[in-house]
Amino acid sequence: MPKILKIPAVNCRCARCLNPEEWLETCPEDSQDDCTTLREWIFSWEPDLRESIKWNMFCYSGRRLACAIGGYKQRAGLSFFRGQELPEAVSLCTQGEGNVAILSMRIDDITQVDRGAPRRLLRAAVRLDESVPPPRLSKTPRPMPAMPPVLSTALKKNRSAQAGYNALSPSCQREYIAWISRAKRQETRAKRVEETIAALAQGRK
Repeated sequence: MPKILKIPAVNCRCARCLNPEEWLETCPEDSQDDCTTLREWIFSWEPDLRESIKWNMFCYSGRRLACAIGGYKQRAGLSFFRGQELPEAVSLCTQGEGNVAILSMRIDDITQVDRGAPRRLLRAAVRLDESVPPPRLSKTPRPMPAMPPVLSTALKKNRSAQAGYNALSPSCQREYIAWISRAKRQETRAKRVEETIAALAQGRK
């Protein structure tokens, strides 16, 4: 079984602070079973990978990030962080066109998936990670995505949270922005903002 990074038991309910079982419960109901099955497959195929939760996904790492599982409405996704370097991934993955590195398999029904295809891709991704350094990326910094107005307003009302946000690295700031921006429903977005402000006010990443 992959080595699972221990996540501290805190009251925060943001994606990065959940344990695996709690994270699965946050997935849309129609993708929970598919995500569970994908996770079991990865456990059995590549037991030396480390599991963590980043960007509201299960992520699996060797030397670097190799793949990730995402749960979405009516589908799951299996993403390969260096998919553009895997010839078979280019032909099998339908998500991520135009991305410089990541490619994703869309999983509408796990029972209809030929297990051999994702297994071969994962093996190829792990071998690539073990043997070939990733290509050098441009040193031009990525532009920071627009902050959701609801988060901006909440930060202005809480000095401790604003200070906590300002102290974060750009990648952590992007993660909070992305987590809130992905919320489709207004009540979900409001809950995530509340949890974000509480975490930032306490100085948690």
